[in-house]
Amino acid sequence: MHERPFVGIVLFLWSTLVSAVVFASQAPEAWNAAQWPDTSGEHINAHGGGILFHDGVYHWFGEHKGSGRGGSLARVGVRVYTSTDLEHWTDAGVALAVTDDPLSEIRAGCRIERPKVIFNEKTDRFVMWFHLELAGHGYNAARAGVAVADSVHGPYEYIGSVRPNPGREPIGLSDAMRRRIRERAFSESRVEGDWVQSERVTARNFFVRQFYGGQMARDQTLFVDDDGTAYHIFASESNRTLHIAELDETYTGHTGRYVRVFEGASREAPVLFNRNGVYHLITSGCTGWAPNAAEHATAESIWGPWTVRGNPCEGNGAETTFGSQGTFAFPIRDAQGAPTDRWVFMADRWKPDALGRSAYLWLEIAFEGDRVILRE
Repeated sequence: MHERPFVGIVLFLWSTLVSAVVFASQAPEAWNAAQWPDTSGEHINAHGGGILFHDGVYHWFGEHKGSGRGGSLARVGVRVYTSTDLEHWTDAGVALAVTDDPLSEIRAGCRIERPKVIFNEKTDRFVMWFHLELAGHGYNAARAGVAVADSVHGPYEYIGSVRPNPGREPIGLSDAMRRRIRERAFSESRVEGDWVQSERVTARNFFVRQFYGGQMARDQTLFVDDDGTAYHIFASESNRTLHIAELDETYTGHTGRYVRVFEGASREAPVLFNRNGVYHLITSGCTGWAPNAAEHATAESIWGPWTVRGNPCEGNGAETTFGSQGTFAFPIRDAQGAPTDRWVFMADRWKPDALGRSAYLWLEIAFEGDRVILRE
């Protein structure tokens, strides 16, 4: 007489578990649809984004893009969406809004790109970093903006922006580079455009030129390691070299400890995660809005050395990362909220003439030893 109720309870628990991991056998079709509507039927507008899992809920932060080629300019700010199953997303509003204040660095018309949010357990605050370009200045500012909030959805309070690590030497700086810095071998008075067109321009030249004022920071991401230490990873030296920089205990500033990686390789759109003690870094080339081949590298320490593993993509479209550019990677959570060994690679399929309608590519990552495999 008690068998049926017991079976019913088992079936209920099983169905709850299955619904919590609805993607158990394959990714939802919505992940790679031309348009991915939120629960109100509107296309999700959270580009260059990242995921924060907090209190049993996935939070997707990203750029609210506009229409037309002017869509790259921030007219709204950073939007956040929430989900419990990674398929159905609810618009939770604007986490960080641009302002009409003409004196603000984040006034309407600036560029706010690749926002990422992490939670600081020591301060009990949420911290957002993003690539910031000032209104009316094109891509010359190359700054990193930071904002904080007491609630995951915000509103986030803008603190300010920096060019990271002014006057600080990276780990592994050579004696030759120290001499260059001391000698001021390259004049700071030259405009960047002249440097870009000069055959003498190298990543090192940009590094030396920016040493005392702080290094350029463009395409970026955040990463919190198992010990709670947070890192800011960004394209620097006019997009020629990546920097991996340690954040302070508040996550709102840099400690001055950083490393330059892939010098002169022109890699951007960094995606960094740690799996079983191995650090994985996936990047794209610098080809503007046009897709290109991704590159995967691994290291046993976040400070390197990094070993290039090649293009992680396999199959038709691998040479263009399946028409996309990476932005973030995160682990799928189980029904109790614990991270599993199943990882998702997030990417954007840019539409330069209609950026707000750009689609997304989410792929579950396959692993062969320490090698990442992406298949559409």
